[in-house]
Amino acid sequence: MKKMYLSLVAGAGMLFAVQSTTLAQGDYPTLGQVTQRLQAISGSGSAAKLSSLTKTEGGKDIWVLKIGKGDMDNKPAIAVVGGAEGFHVLSVELAVQFAERLVKEHSQILDKTTFYVFPNMSPDAYEQYHASLKYERRGNASNVDHDRDGRVSEDGYEDLNKDGLITLMRVESPMGDYMTLSSDERVMVKADRSKGEKGAYMVFPESRDNDKDGKFGEDLREGIAFNRNMTYKFPIFTPLAGDYAVSEKESRALLDYLFDQWNIYAFVTFSPANNLSAPLKYNAADARKRIITSMLEKDVAINSMVSGIYNKTVSQKAFNQTNQGTDGDFFQWAYFHFGRLSFSTPGWWVPEVKGEDGKSNSNAEANFLAWAAEQGLNNVFVPWTSVNHPDFPGQKVEVGGIKPFVMHNPPYAMVNDIAKEHTDFIIQLAEMSPKMEFHNLKTEKLGNGLTRITVDLFNNSPLPTHSEMGEKSRWLRKVRVDINRDVKDIVSGDKIKLINKLGAYENVTLSWIVKGSGSVDIKAGAAHTGFATLNVRL
Repeated sequence: MKKMYLSLVAGAGMLFAVQSTTLAQGDYPTLGQVTQRLQAISGSGSAAKLSSLTKTEGGKDIWVLKIGKGDMDNKPAIAVVGGAEGFHVLSVELAVQFAERLVKEHSQILDKTTFYVFPNMSPDAYEQYHASLKYERRGNASNVDHDRDGRVSEDGYEDLNKDGLITLMRVESPMGDYMTLSSDERVMVKADRSKGEKGAYMVFPESRDNDKDGKFGEDLREGIAFNRNMTYKFPIFTPLAGDYAVSEKESRALLDYLFDQWNIYAFVTFSPANNLSAPLKYNAADARKRIITSMLEKDVAINSMVSGIYNKTVSQKAFNQTNQGTDGDFFQWAYFHFGRLSFSTPGWWVPEVKGEDGKSNSNAEANFLAWAAEQGLNNVFVPWTSVNHPDFPGQKVEVGGIKPFVMHNPPYAMVNDIAKEHTDFIIQLAEMSPKMEFHNLKTEKLGNGLTRITVDLFNNSPLPTHSEMGEKSRWLRKVRVDINRDVKDIVSGDKIKLINKLGAYENVTLSWIVKGSGSVDIKAGAAHTGFATLNVRL
């Protein structure tokens, strides 16, 4: 694969200057600012190398930072992924700040671990945050006929109240399914017919029905979402997913790159999915299916252990976090189809706010508005305002609702502390990487020029060398043991031995009978576990 590496004349002073300037700003960075920071991280003499995997249909680079020392390809590696969803601008900042802190504050971990940082997998969508019209975009810049009517993007969002934001519109109608929430009338909720509730509104995204099919905002002016385009549970024939899995330049380039990186043992993805504050659960029936749809039992135990570390490291406690993966997403692909340990977190969620009665608010929007009021954030809601709508003549139509981005991304002033805690967590995960060691070497002279060699190969780590899913995958290499002696001189034992897996703190005893004198070298490991070497005198 062709790799374009950038070498820039920027030293540590430039890195500090760019980082300090960015952290001092009042909002999330533009794509240009992100690129400048990535270039500063990878400046002259840095342990980080920046390359572009491809350009999106919108002409944006898909960057990767490869960070490490020495023989980086044969050291255990962690991949950190941001921008899985374009509206989750926090995720990009967390990935970039992780890379900045890694190079500046945690360089010692690079002696034994390699890192791949993919800061933004959705740059076309990310750009919408800083556009003149702001809305929570997921898709890239590909031209797509989402509603399959032969016309492209004819029913996108419309800024009906001309405020530069896309929110909701509500239409008064006795046939509507929605009503206002009793505890906060700004919030629209579906009427519960089982409780005798009656709707009074129809609710749509802020848009017009340009193709007169009775639907609103169903053919958006955006393309395919990275986080719906993966092969695991690919959501075929659904909007934003694409005609087939991995159809887009960015998803194809990333997967092609990853399949060349044999040393990755774990992923940390910043995305709406969350298996860190609360681990996934094991489902025996789903685990036995021909197409496995449950994390396997031993891997669930690992997930639980790592989740415990996360919750001790990250101070904020999760609230209303039920998203543990969606069809076609990257986080699940990394585990089910790539066989690696895969962890995901949104990095931040709206904190729980209890009412005067001491009870939590089960409605996420009402909880957010209560939290925003506590924080003094007065610019997060667009008051419901009447507009003239050509598709609803003679009916009352109002536009309003929670502003885009604010429920998924905290105020920028909060991000520095969030990024520091998540950096600390990833460093702890790196400290747990599989580690091959030789112990208890014994040599025994047998006569006639023969020597028996016995040694224990030990995985000195709380993590196994392979996830249980990885054992089933051809894309995770087995532990290989080599002895540099001609086959004719090996009376007993294998010149090359493959070991399927070593569990946490597990060892396996190896033995050979070798003919001759001098010494032999023994090497054991795999790219994702690192290698142990041993010189034995016969």
